[in-house]
Amino acid sequence: MIPNVKSNKLVAIYLYICNIYENELQHKCKRYSNNNNPEFTDQEIMTVYLFSVHCEQRFKVKHIHEFASHYLKSWFPKLPSYKAFNNRLNRLSAAFNELFSTLLTLLESDNVSSEISILDSMPIITCSGKRTAKVARELIDKTYCASKSTWYQGLKMHVLGFVRKKQLPVPESVILTQASENDLNIFKLYWSETENRFFFGDKIYYDGPFFESLAETKNSHMFTPVKGVKNKPEVLEKFDRAADELFSKFVSGVRQPIESFFNWIIEKTDIQRASKVRSANGLMVHIFGKLAAAYINLVF
Repeated sequence: MIPNVKSNKLVAIYLYICNIYENELQHKCKRYSNNNNPEFTDQEIMTVYLFSVHCEQRFKVKHIHEFASHYLKSWFPKLPSYKAFNNRLNRLSAAFNELFSTLLTLLESDNVSSEISILDSMPIITCSGKRTAKVARELIDKTYCASKSTWYQGLKMHVLGFVRKKQLPVPESVILTQASENDLNIFKLYWSETENRFFFGDKIYYDGPFFESLAETKNSHMFTPVKGVKNKPEVLEKFDRAADELFSKFVSGVRQPIESFFNWIIEKTDIQRASKVRSANGLMVHIFGKLAAAYINLVF
């Protein structure tokens, strides 16, 4: 048994998933076999996963299944074995991706500034850099994470977000790449055609000539903390220090919410640790399922 407050939330999530499944999600996981109407439905699988992550802080699929077996059996009497549940869940990676995108649209008009965007990236770690990767090797690679001072195997999640006053940013775009991909290259590839925008990023996005051209052609501007210039005369360095420090502090203050966003996602879903993932589809469920679970928290 679960408390009445959580029971109401479970029902609300299930009804929402059923509604959106009929209109959108079923097209991402439609079956073309004789078993196209299983006793335990896709809607039930997604509900169990989202509720367990969001309300019970069960982050691993094994723990989610154990919780459902002990406390949700009366709600879902056709719950399959752990192996079957895991296999079915991995087939829903595209559905979770679509669900996450749909949830974001519910927040896009909520106190959002469409002229200011902040951007950064976060590692998704499948294993230590000392080990040989055996899972989703077509998607991941090895790199060094300066913020954690460690080598790791995995992905990198790049986020471009709209600024909201006194709230977490709303992701406008989420891009997954191999861990070694440079953040600036991702900006140039996916977001450099954006017009009339002020971007705030960290020093990795600094490229003076490129962003001067972007300002002329797209009226979009990138602001980053001031990057030191090699062999700059000491007298000039001292002369510019106060202004540079004030500007860098301003930029860091504007982009601080993207750091809070990553911390919030990690706290709510443990998304950064993907060491228990055993397939490429499982890795996509781990990422987009966790993101959807976090944003279900805001919707309900």
